Amino acid sequence: MPDLDLAATTPACAENGVWLACIDCGHELAPFDTPVYRCPECEGLLEARYESYPTFEGFAGRGVWRYAAALPFEQGVSLPEGDTPLHRVPRLESEMGVRSLRIKHEGMNPTGSFKDRGMTVGVRVAEELGVSRLACASTGNTSAALAAYGGRAGLETLVLLPDGKVAAGKVAQAALHGARILEVDGNFDSCLDIVSDLADRGEAYLLNSLNPFRLEGQKTIGFEILEAFRDEYDRFPDRIVLPVGNAGNTAALYKAFRELVASGALAEEEVPKLTGVQAEGAAPMVEAVEEGWDDTERWDSVETRATAIRIGNPVNAPKAIPGIRETDGTTISVSDTEITDAQRALAEEGIGVEPASAASVAGLRKLRMSGVVGSDEDVVCLTTGHLLKDPDAAAAAGSEPESVPNDTEAVLDHLDG
Repeated sequence: MPDLDLAATTPACAENGVWLACIDCGHELAPFDTPVYRCPECEGLLEARYESYPTFEGFAGRGVWRYAAALPFEQGVSLPEGDTPLHRVPRLESEMGVRSLRIKHEGMNPTGSFKDRGMTVGVRVAEELGVSRLACASTGNTSAALAAYGGRAGLETLVLLPDGKVAAGKVAQAALHGARILEVDGNFDSCLDIVSDLADRGEAYLLNSLNPFRLEGQKTIGFEILEAFRDEYDRFPDRIVLPVGNAGNTAALYKAFRELVASGALAEEEVPKLTGVQAEGAAPMVEAVEEGWDDTERWDSVETRATAIRIGNPVNAPKAIPGIRETDGTTISVSDTEITDAQRALAEEGIGVEPASAASVAGLRKLRMSGVVGSDEDVVCLTTGHLLKDPDAAAAAGSEPESVPNDTEAVLDHLDG
C-alpha cells in the first residue's frame, strides 16, 4: 500500500499544517486561498495532506469531530453527525457463512445518509473561503445534506437534480431545508457537468465529492469501523463491502487506511480489503477493474432502481481503483432483484435501508457463493442511506396491506384464514 507523502518539511503553501496535492503530478496548493477542485497543472484529482497523521490514541470525543486530528479544522458546521451503529445481523451472518458480519448503518446520520460526514467538513471549508453560495449535483442524498448543512451555516444552496430520477423523500428534504432546486433534463452526470461549470465560473462553491474536503469527512467512516471492531473483537475486519456510485466512500476509506499506516497505527497486513458493489445497469467501476483500467469509461445510459448509485461517470474512480487493487479487494455488479432481496433481508433484521445501501449485502452474497469471500473472514457491509429516503421503493419491496371488516371477530377470522 503506497504511503501518503509525508513531506520532510511542510510546504510553504500549507495553512495550519494542511495543503492540497495532486494525486497525479504531485503539484501542491494552498488549501483555503481560493476554491479549487482539480490540479491547475494537469487536471488531476486533489487530495488533502497534513504535516502529521493520526493514531487511534489521538482521537477523543464524539462524532465526526472526534477525529479532528485527521481533519483540517478542530470543529465544523455540525448537526451533529457520525457515531452510527455497527449492527449485529445473526441470521444474515449465518446465511453468509462468514466468521462475523456487521452492518455499518450510515442512514442513522442527521439527514439519513453518509453525506452528512462530508458536509460538516465541506461547509466549514466554504466558510473559511468566504463563499456565499453552495452547489451540488445529486441523486438525492447529497442535495439533502447540502441543504441542511448550508441552512445551518446560513448560506444559499443550489442543487441540480436529474428530472424525475430522484426519490421523493430526498427532494422533500432539500426543499424543506431551503435549497433552490433545479431539475435538469438529463442524468446525474449531466447535472455534475453543469454544476462543475458553474463552480469553474465562480458562481458557486462545489460540494460534490470532486471536492477533496468532502472525502475528508467521509474517511471517518473507516476510523469508526476500525475502532468499533477492534474494541469488540480485538482485531480489525478482513473486508469492507460498500455500494459504489461516485466512488467517494471507496476513495475516502482508502485514504483513512493509508493515513493510519503512515502514522504506524495500522499495519499494512491489517488493512481491510475494499470491495465495491454496483448495480448491473450502472457499473463502470466494475468494468474498469475487470479490464485493468486506471479510470472508468463513461456510461451515457444508466438505469437501476437503486437511484443513489445511478451514476455512469464516477469522478473519484482514479482514487478508488487503486484502493481496491492495493487492498486486494474486488468489485462486483448485482441485479435490481438481488438488491431488493438484500433490502428485505436487512429489514427482517430490523435495519431499514434504501435500495442502493442494500447493494453491499447483495454483493457479499454473490461473492460468498462464488468463493471469493472466505468462510473465515470478518466482514463489514456499509449501508449508506435510510429506508425512508425512498419510501416508494420500500413500499414496493414490502408486504401489501390487507383489507378487513370493521369488526374484531372478522379480524380474527381473517388472521385464522
